[in-house]
Amino acid sequence: MRKITRKRIVHRELLKIDGRDVEMSVRLNPRARRLIVKVHPMSGEVLVVAPSKRALDRALEFARGQTDWIARQLARVPSRVVLSPGARIPFRGEDRLIARAEKGPVAVDGAVIRVGGRAEHVPRRLLDFLKRQARQELEARAFEFAARIGARPRRVTVRDTASRWGSCSSTRSLSFSWRLILAPPFVADYVVAHEVAHLKEMNHGAAFWRLVLLLVGDVKRPQTWLGQHGAALHRYAAR
Repeated sequence: MRKITRKRIVHRELLKIDGRDVEMSVRLNPRARRLIVKVHPMSGEVLVVAPSKRALDRALEFARGQTDWIARQLARVPSRVVLSPGARIPFRGEDRLIARAEKGPVAVDGAVIRVGGRAEHVPRRLLDFLKRQARQELEARAFEFAARIGARPRRVTVRDTASRWGSCSSTRSLSFSWRLILAPPFVADYVVAHEVAHLKEMNHGAAFWRLVLLLVGDVKRPQTWLGQHGAALHRYAAR
């Protein structure tokens, strides 16, 4: 019998919700105190966390008792937009139309993003472009902000994170979501400033917020924008 380790997906089940089958993952986590149902606000993944092997047998029944709540959460998940010709995406906060060009690199031409090559290659080429742009801009801003407060990150990486826009490790490594390139610059600047400030203050105390304000001057406007529009940035995908 295969050993079940902490936080491993044990099995998957199908739930009938609003007349359709929804896949549910069941995970064992000894740290949990009871059976818990979670719906990821970005991906719509339905997860049941069980505190013990004994509780695994009741996971599906428990989830069936939560179908109304699960349905409400799923209704809030943003619909997916594939990065294909004819679709519209935000780029640095401005709405752009994706258009295919016969050849050439990806280019932002006013309100149009032109992607050269065959139509089936457009989503991947555009995604790669967006990630490169995010890496270049977020890294440059991170080093610029860090220099202003007398700090220096060990490294800066860009990933596709679902639960956070940025992070700062105890080893001074900064990480950001590439999707910040879709947001207005003042939002990306705020996230970068937030993580850079952690290079000096690994907490959210008064000294930390003074550093953030020193770097960007305003925190309420980008916080409000992320609260209202942040989830929608996870709609965009290559497939």
